[in-house]
Amino acid sequence: MRCPFCRYEDTKVVDSRVADEGQAIRRRRSCASCGRRFSTVESAVLSVVKRNGVTEPFSREKVMRGVRRACQGRDVAEDALAQLAQQVEDAVRASGSAEIPSNEVGLAILGPLRDLDEVAYLRFASVYRSFDSLEDFQREIDDLQGDLTHRKTSRASVTE
Repeated sequence: MRCPFCRYEDTKVVDSRVADEGQAIRRRRSCASCGRRFSTVESAVLSVVKRNGVTEPFSREKVMRGVRRACQGRDVAEDALAQLAQQVEDAVRASGSAEIPSNEVGLAILGPLRDLDEVAYLRFASVYRSFDSLEDFQREIDDLQGDLTHRKTSRASVTE
């Protein structure tokens, strides 16, 4: 690491700490030449590989924009969108890969969005999965209703 003050290339790490909820490492460094200290923050860059092969950095804001569009006109709080974007980032980072295909980001969005708002989920899924017909919508609605019935049945048996 080059010293930002004297540009000398030999610096020594004095202290390291986890930062940004485990997503980064903050290092305190000392320059061997001028003796001044400075801090660096290191984080792993997560890249998204799009269908056309172009690679771009993962963006929570971009996830929120896409989900916000699906939630348009729905009563969904901005904090809930931020939390969903964080869940998506955590899920794709958990894969352990530095590069993740864009379709995996979309899949990581579907689960939390389904729990957040079913109508927004249908909107997002219809675009993401390229629904072509009413049957595609009906199949997805049937799955949602089946899950809802299963959850109600599970809760009833737990409370008894």
